[in-house]
Amino acid sequence: MKGYRVFLVVAFVFIAASALLYFIHYQIFHDEHHIFIFLMHDIAFLPLEVFLVVIVIERLLTRREKQAILYKLNMVIGAYFSEVGNWLLADLLRYFKNRDEIKQNLNVTADWTAKDFKRAGDYAYNLKADVDIHQCNLEELKAYLSQKRMYLLTLLENPNLLEHDRFTDLLWATTHLDEELEARPSLKDIPESDLAHLAVDIERMYDHLASEWLDYIQHLKSSYPFLFSLVLRTHPFQEKPSAVVDQ
Repeated sequence: MKGYRVFLVVAFVFIAASALLYFIHYQIFHDEHHIFIFLMHDIAFLPLEVFLVVIVIERLLTRREKQAILYKLNMVIGAYFSEVGNWLLADLLRYFKNRDEIKQNLNVTADWTAKDFKRAGDYAYNLKADVDIHQCNLEELKAYLSQKRMYLLTLLENPNLLEHDRFTDLLWATTHLDEELEARPSLKDIPESDLAHLAVDIERMYDHLASEWLDYIQHLKSSYPFLFSLVLRTHPFQEKPSAVVDQ
């Protein structure tokens, strides 16, 4: 209510100032015809001015600002994969019953086109990872995520994440898995129902992880070929990942 009252006061002040200036103009020149000509001229130009300023210029500025935010966000996403995501991609893949299918669909190569990324992205977005929870080394996973907890919480404090819902979902899925594992004093001899619950948490996190990884890799291919080259040699969906350049 207070803000609305301030708006009305400001509007009244500007209208009164305009009327006063027109009155002074009339008192000096006594030419109402000239006043109305320019008044109608200004009113006629007003829609075009609103279009140029409010729609065109504002959209250009908003788009530029959004591009700057997305650029910074891609740096954050890259840091996440370097620090946490790449290890999770490779380590958990060993325990999936459908790992051969996942590797076949996500094995990014140098000659991939936008169409290939689209196909893989559709697969990853609807990925149904099937983890063999009895083979999964939960103690190792718990220890790793525990080491990365403060890093993950720091990422969640980044205000730029509001521009990327899917990456935020990935961070929440990762931190939730960490909390689930940390909440259990022991991960040995736990009931089957609890193992099934943890399997769902792992699969949910990996589903988000795979789709975000693909988006990030496509960004590297178009903007940072030298980083894309390293990913091609080291990603876990190929037969023998190795950072060594072997001709």
